Amino acid sequence: MLNRRRFIAGFGGLSAAALGGMNSARSATGPMLTNAGLRGGIDAGEFGVRPDATDDQSGVFQRMIDEASRRNLPISLPPGHYPLSDIRLPERLRLSGTPGATRIRYTGRGFLMRAENTERIELDGLSIDGENRWLSDDSEALLELRQPGRIAITDCEIAGARKTALQLDGAEGLVRDNRISGAGAVGLFARQSRGLSIHANMVERCGDGGILVHRWQNSEDGTQILANRISQISAVSGGTGQNGNGINVFRAENVTIADNLIADCAFSAIRGNGASGLIARGNQCLRSGETALYAEFATTGSVITGNLIDRAANGISVVNFDSGGRLSTVSANIVRNLVDSGPYAPESGGFGLGISVEADTAVTGNVVESAARFGMIVGWGPYLRAVTVSNNVIRQAPVGLAVSIAEGARDALITGNLFDAVPEGAILGYRWLERATDDLALMDENGVRARHAHLTVARNRVS
Repeated sequence: MLNRRRFIAGFGGLSAAALGGMNSARSATGPMLTNAGLRGGIDAGEFGVRPDATDDQSGVFQRMIDEASRRNLPISLPPGHYPLSDIRLPERLRLSGTPGATRIRYTGRGFLMRAENTERIELDGLSIDGENRWLSDDSEALLELRQPGRIAITDCEIAGARKTALQLDGAEGLVRDNRISGAGAVGLFARQSRGLSIHANMVERCGDGGILVHRWQNSEDGTQILANRISQISAVSGGTGQNGNGINVFRAENVTIADNLIADCAFSAIRGNGASGLIARGNQCLRSGETALYAEFATTGSVITGNLIDRAANGISVVNFDSGGRLSTVSANIVRNLVDSGPYAPESGGFGLGISVEADTAVTGNVVESAARFGMIVGWGPYLRAVTVSNNVIRQAPVGLAVSIAEGARDALITGNLFDAVPEGAILGYRWLERATDDLALMDENGVRARHAHLTVARNRVS
């Protein structure tokens, strides 16, 4: 494939005579080709766009990108600082710089860059600094792309946004290898996406969220969130989970979250709300303030596998059967070091829980170690149906597994699990928060069925 470097190198083989002929031909029709012209791009200097200018460059910059769009040509900005405000991105834009050296600085007049109903936007190698300056009331983000068509935002730095750093509405394409830091609200907020890949970005020190993927109504989304590093996510706007999450998926269906490292979030590392078809695979979730990996409310059909959770208030929760939350597999995860304190006063089961599930779920092959209260909770009051718990290791928890025996609770199969260092009991029946049985793991299968017909408890080992 012909890339820019090979294209430029190809000119090195041209003879001086050939170049002279080109220059003669050019002189007959217009100015001699500049370096940008040789590359087939726009020369920023011809429009008066100067690196390290002390005056605002917005007017000349706008004229430059408009002309580049009209001619469908790329722009390469030299290293330096470019003070800008209120830039409206044209229908087609391919804008690149030297990573770490080409810096766009927001001067604070209303918004930095905005695109609306464009065809294609490509930004590469730019450092964009909001300098924590004021954004107008109608600006949701420092860089705001509304119905931008196809996008590619690569190898950029976006820092110092007073609100959200990067907001995408109705985008398709790629956001890759960027560093987003110091956003007052959210690092990257994608709504109504149409085939978006968010890959290998670093998102850190954001006020309310790391990466958010939302839709106005439950519908197909298909965003892939892969191999990102997300850390230090606060919840400055408060709440009990709508803020403070590393990755938050709301009403967006069939989203894949895989191979991310997510640390030090005020609430969840990964949180899906009404996020049916969610796949959470191979993520490392470290030091979460509330539930590390949460599939809540009307989330159905989630696959949660191969994740490492270390230090959280709760580990994995697949709950809210009363609101339609059901149908999941929870397998091959390691969940450890769960504490009994969280960011708010708990209303139900509290904190210090390893894995919690309620309906139509298979929980298999997990290891839970060092939970402050319960290794697992299976069902909550009457909200228990068709759950299997098999071949798990649960150790170092006061109660290994709590299963609901409240009126209305339905079938659960608990077999072949290993419990170690569970001083209050391996498998205990609960009515809501009230312990209601002796250790079911120490009873024979028929004895358990005689007392609690909805339960099968067999072949578990307690050591």
